[in-house]
Amino acid sequence: MTRVLRRRLAVLLTALTAALTAAAIAFFAVPQAGAVETGTWYKIVSRHSGLALDVLDLSTEPGAELIQWNDTGAANQQFRFIDAGGGYYRIQARHSNLVLETYEWNAENGATIAQWTDLNGTNQQWRVTESGGYATFVNRFSGKALDVWEWSTTAGTRISQYDATGGVNQQFRLVEVGGGTDPGTGDCGSGTPDAKVTGSSGNYTATRGSSTVYSGGDYRAAVQAAVDAIGSGQRVSVMASGSIGANTISIGSGKTFEGCGTIDIGWRSGRGAIESLNTSNVSIPHLKLTGSAYFAMRFYGNSNLHLGDIDMDLSGGMGIRFERDQPGSTNVTMDDVYVEGAASHAVETWNINGLDVGRVTARNVGESGLLIQNTTNADIGVVDGDNVGAGTGYATFRMANQNGRLSNGSYSTNVYVDTVISRGGGRGVFCVSESGGVNIRNVDLASNGNNAILIENCYNVTIQGGTVNGGGEVRIAARTEFANTRDTNITLTVNNTSVRESPCADNSTWRISGNASVNVC
Repeated sequence: MTRVLRRRLAVLLTALTAALTAAAIAFFAVPQAGAVETGTWYKIVSRHSGLALDVLDLSTEPGAELIQWNDTGAANQQFRFIDAGGGYYRIQARHSNLVLETYEWNAENGATIAQWTDLNGTNQQWRVTESGGYATFVNRFSGKALDVWEWSTTAGTRISQYDATGGVNQQFRLVEVGGGTDPGTGDCGSGTPDAKVTGSSGNYTATRGSSTVYSGGDYRAAVQAAVDAIGSGQRVSVMASGSIGANTISIGSGKTFEGCGTIDIGWRSGRGAIESLNTSNVSIPHLKLTGSAYFAMRFYGNSNLHLGDIDMDLSGGMGIRFERDQPGSTNVTMDDVYVEGAASHAVETWNINGLDVGRVTARNVGESGLLIQNTTNADIGVVDGDNVGAGTGYATFRMANQNGRLSNGSYSTNVYVDTVISRGGGRGVFCVSESGGVNIRNVDLASNGNNAILIENCYNVTIQGGTVNGGGEVRIAARTEFANTRDTNITLTVNNTSVRESPCADNSTWRISGNASVNVC
């Protein structure tokens, strides 16, 4: 599968003016539509010096400085853009998974630019504008532009910030590098992984560079040995297929794990077949799983976790689980997740602040397709379910347990969903138990179970448009143990089923077309 949702920089028009000698020079920044993609790795080359931006000494430590250096093609000279909202982006180094920031919150001209753990602080957010094939980067916190210090053309010169002048020492060319538009590493196993697992049943080899770290018949041992052999900012590619049985592969901070072969998994009660717990800057750009596990993938306490093309053909268990009673996670990205045959949920999240999902596809899943709980600041592309939660109260897309409730107790809109598609099974969309703060742009629901849509004790829920055809009713409801449903705004075309509001919500707005019977307040 390929990632289907691309985050592109919006078209901007920015005028940056400054006095050079006695004359005013205006630099108009008009980006080319689609010229920069959030999933693409780039070299960033100074227009003034022709040198590439470089994290000093290939360091993976927070605080390492940004300099310019001769173009080596190394991963410490490769960067990608992560959407920070409001037209700003974080700039992530490929070798370390850390992001560029104005160091120590220094707003002065000449401040150090360094890499640091991704906290999504305003000193880590940059407005990117482009003109004539060159880009400028202005820091959200300081309002100053990325700048080759003192107009130097020497390799090793520090990169700093300065008042935006439009000078060529503040202009940079973005050059796509290996990995194309995949936010991981391109085709699985491409390039030169730091470690590899090769072989076939009964004969597996794990290598790190020219060194063998495992040789034998235990597939799980080979995979874990390869993972353990790499350090932060490095990548392991599991080329071989095999079975790990009722065991777990654990992935530590800063590591990239690619499952290029098919990994068959078994049932380990309460545990995941693939786990990354209390970690930061982990990426799993490719993974194909078969079998039945308690959790196919299990997470908690993660910062800056990236899941790319994840393909699960299961015969039971759950797909992806973020734990409820463990530390929460921040800045979680899922590109394209496909789950078939799970007895429970395809994807279930708890306690995430900052969730970016491209697509979740669920087929013949026992409970929910995507279930998000106590999760805030989410941007979700497509949730697509077929025969999901049949005979249950679950749904293709379900929000529960105060999902969307912000830390101040409000339900200001912070969960955005592009499209929910649902065929058959249980419910299509279900919001319950004091959740809300959600805007769903479009739904395409047909032949769902007891409710095509159920909004129950939820607050600030908007469905902007779409169609419901047959199946269970569209309903606003409420239970007595929670505050009444309020602030709903529903625009739909509904055919061959009914629309009902009972009991009456507080401040509900309906715009219903089609042949549905409508009984609302």
